[in-house]
Amino acid sequence: MKKIPVYLFLFLLLAGCSLSNVQHNEELEDAIYLIVSDENNDKLSLNSMTTFDWDKAYLFTPYSTQESITEQLGVDFKDPSDIDWRDDIYLLVFLDSDQVIQYAELERQGADFSIGEKQYLTPTDDIINIKHD
Repeated sequence: MKKIPVYLFLFLLLAGCSLSNVQHNEELEDAIYLIVSDENNDKLSLNSMTTFDWDKAYLFTPYSTQESITEQLGVDFKDPSDIDWRDDIYLLVFLDSDQVIQYAELERQGADFSIGEKQYLTPTDDIINIKHD
């Protein structure tokens, strides 16, 4: 049996770890749920709810395909939520310097989310509209 050189093993290990740099931000999901649960709220300011640096945030609707997500982001991102098969969530993906850094799955909870005609949000243009059923 051939032995794998230690440096090759370490390279493969580090390469595998680098693929998991995208964080699922469940704290942000919880904060958004609190705002959505109050039917008097029809908007949320995303930048005021984040504690990390980002320069773009994309909101993907239910049934968005992997191909359309990759095309809109302009980078390869494997959607962990399988939103292309789901109608119960929206997917919020954050980029910083053209790298996906975090994502959040927004359960509909009797509400729909929209960013209007914009392609993406920025820290200075960060409003998500909430429409309650």
